[in-house]
Amino acid sequence: MSALHDLTVAQLVAQLRAREISAVEVARHFLARAKTHESLGAYLALDEDVTLAQAHAADERLAAGEVAPLLGVPVAHKDIFVTRDFPSTAGSRMLDGYRSPFDATVVARLAQAGAVSLGKLNCDEFAMGSSNENSAYRLARNPWDPERIPGGSSGGSAVAVAARLAPAATGTDTGGSVRQPASFCGITGIKPTYGRASRYGMIAFASSLDQAGPMARTAEDCALLLSAMCGPDPDRDSTSLDVPAEDFTRCLN
Repeated sequence: MSALHDLTVAQLVAQLRAREISAVEVARHFLARAKTHESLGAYLALDEDVTLAQAHAADERLAAGEVAPLLGVPVAHKDIFVTRDFPSTAGSRMLDGYRSPFDATVVARLAQAGAVSLGKLNCDEFAMGSSNENSAYRLARNPWDPERIPGGSSGGSAVAVAARLAPAATGTDTGGSVRQPASFCGITGIKPTYGRASRYGMIAFASSLDQAGPMARTAEDCALLLSAMCGPDPDRDSTSLDVPAEDFTRCLN
């Protein structure tokens, strides 16, 4: 049997639904890996109590026979998305300790799909950079060679996925900040069409360009995340497209 951190999101979904593994077991495994690989600088905030409470709730929903696209799967968020349960700093000391009263739409939609939040991920300060050397807190290091950069600004997200510290992560892309670190770290990242994913709750670098995107190890995993992330949000994001959510896995293979 593969180690839990070697399973893709799709494989985790299948094993969680079959009750071969539990959400709590998976969450504990990734939290432990995050703590033992702190030198990579991927995470800016972890809260074991919050994560395990969400995992317990996911296990209860699974036991009740509920089917949700990502139920019980851990996902970590770039610290450019505001969150109620974790600090939101955008990689800047100016927001040190800031707690948002609401979740970004992307965070909320992934939670509705059943995802368990692992924590917040390192990024260039206010997403301004392409190397993740501009975080006010610590460097994020490429797990394949810690002397090299992981790319940015979503460098922490790419490091977390590549080093198996999270099965998947969110990122944001203005001019390459999902795609470049995904390339540098050997994972998959997608910048969706402008307006497909709501920008509400993103601490934007350039709001006329920024887009939320998924980062994971495979195209299938990114499609699963993107399906949960996308959809109209007219009451909170006037630039969101009036295009219904869809299953982006439908044309794979």
